[in-house]
Amino acid sequence: MINFLARARAIEPELIAWRRDFHSHPELRFEETRTAGIVTEHLRSLGFDVQTGIGGTGVVGLLQGHEDSPTVLMRFDMDALPIQEENEVEYASQNPGLMHACGHDTHVAMGMGVASLLSGQRTEFKGTLKLVFQPAEEGAGGARAMIRDGVLENPSPDFAFGIHIDATRPVGVIAIGEGPILAAADSFRILVHGHGGHGALPEQSIDALIVATQIVNALQTIVSRNVGLLDSALLSVCSLQAGKAFNIIPETAEMLGTIRTYDPEVQAKVHRRMKEIANHVASAFGASVDVQIDKIVPVAINDPQVARDTRKLAAELFGTDNIESDYRVAPSDDVAEFLNAAPGCQFILGAALHGYPHHNARFDIDERSLVLGVAFLSQTAFHYLNR
Repeated sequence: MINFLARARAIEPELIAWRRDFHSHPELRFEETRTAGIVTEHLRSLGFDVQTGIGGTGVVGLLQGHEDSPTVLMRFDMDALPIQEENEVEYASQNPGLMHACGHDTHVAMGMGVASLLSGQRTEFKGTLKLVFQPAEEGAGGARAMIRDGVLENPSPDFAFGIHIDATRPVGVIAIGEGPILAAADSFRILVHGHGGHGALPEQSIDALIVATQIVNALQTIVSRNVGLLDSALLSVCSLQAGKAFNIIPETAEMLGTIRTYDPEVQAKVHRRMKEIANHVASAFGASVDVQIDKIVPVAINDPQVARDTRKLAAELFGTDNIESDYRVAPSDDVAEFLNAAPGCQFILGAALHGYPHHNARFDIDERSLVLGVAFLSQTAFHYLNR
């Protein structure tokens, strides 16, 4: 049995250095050229067959074992967020207005660590290891872009895996849930068309702002009155814009928001009810609406059998008391696109440092999580390559 934990600990200084370098140089979605370049050079130095420019700035590394199959795909996201970092650390972002506030710098470093560990074991595993370094996970369709460019071909994956650190869970804890674990994410835009007028003569207008506020209130009944107790959904109106002057009734009002669901039938019901409510409320006031709903990311589903198998692998590294099997949260991740293509799992790895959540300007992680992530992913890949 290969001791991947010991081997990961041996490269811990490199893992930390890589992570801090990426953290210092964050890049937005589809602009991850520096990050991709470092990944490419590292993979090629280890003997990987490397493809670049997949889905824009994506990188794919193939490492062939002593047989043709199976193929194990592991996805690592690379993009940062448009946030001004407030941490006072030596590795703070050097790019104004940009920050790795979701841990993707950590994921890339772990992917490079997996490459380092498994490149030395290629004579001991079958099949093909396919490491996918993905751009634009943060709501920009990076996974779909890579899929359009053929990332799921030559060879097609038999298993797919991903990992995401969690700054709210302690180091040494890992969540491996079964079934839907991350919600499908949709965005919506509702534009109300009224009839503008003088603020002192409201009877001569159709107030788009009043119509919009009534729609906002009515939309909240979808979750409370149309979604059953054993199902779940979330609908958030996150922006309402109307008018620019104190004495002008606005002609239009625009609402933006998000929907999160775990079940396609519930998702379809929410979409239908949103359109019905918006149109009927607007009609009651003599206004009209345009409703646009876009599906951004599908629900991420962990294969139940793979989840059970990988929990057994995790027990050797984390201990059974530190494995969460009942895991489901509202955030989304387009690793779901890869999990739709092949059975697999998205792992959630504890990395809490000081309690600041993801997408916060003071987000940071406990770097001890790097070794655990690399060891577990390497162990998992090795196990499935030898199935």
